[in-house]
Amino acid sequence: MKIESAKFEMSAGKSEQLPVPDLPEIVFSGKSNVGKSSLINKLLNRKALARVSSQPGKTATINFYRLDSCRLVDLPGYGYAKVSRAEKLRWAELVDGYFNAERPVALIVQIIDIRHDPTEDDEQMINFLLDSGFPFLVAATKSDKLNVTQRKDRMAALTEMFSGTNAELVPFSALKGEGVELLRSRIDASCEDTVND
Repeated sequence: MKIESAKFEMSAGKSEQLPVPDLPEIVFSGKSNVGKSSLINKLLNRKALARVSSQPGKTATINFYRLDSCRLVDLPGYGYAKVSRAEKLRWAELVDGYFNAERPVALIVQIIDIRHDPTEDDEQMINFLLDSGFPFLVAATKSDKLNVTQRKDRMAALTEMFSGTNAELVPFSALKGEGVELLRSRIDASCEDTVND
């Protein structure tokens, strides 16, 4: 993955607008305000390629970023209470449409906030990933906001929570860069596996 090749490709507000599935896709999933756009920007070493919204729940489209060897897929954040029920249903249909479209999904990066236990929405998404058999790992963002003891305790708690899933847990900080190289290497390996299958 040549990060310098990254460019915004398109946004899809309906499942029929999805781009031609011609590259392995790395999917980013997480609740609103979990640091998804910041993580993508840090991975790509860009300040504002992925749009960081000041208002949670604002990204109501699937955003696609094209690189030389893969496509990054930024799903709309879920779980924001102030969004109308109709809008939540539209988002659910859009995301379901993506997953049901037989896309070449190489890896899903499920994002949670390291400081908190997964929400009910997080758990629903993780259960969906487990049931569907998609390869995924868990990125625990905002690791820089904890001191050494807090971080150790939270990592132990999260490791215990995910012990039955075989999902790798990657602590991540968009501020300090923790987890960036590890995530890049996992993405590269997943793309190679998809191409070789």
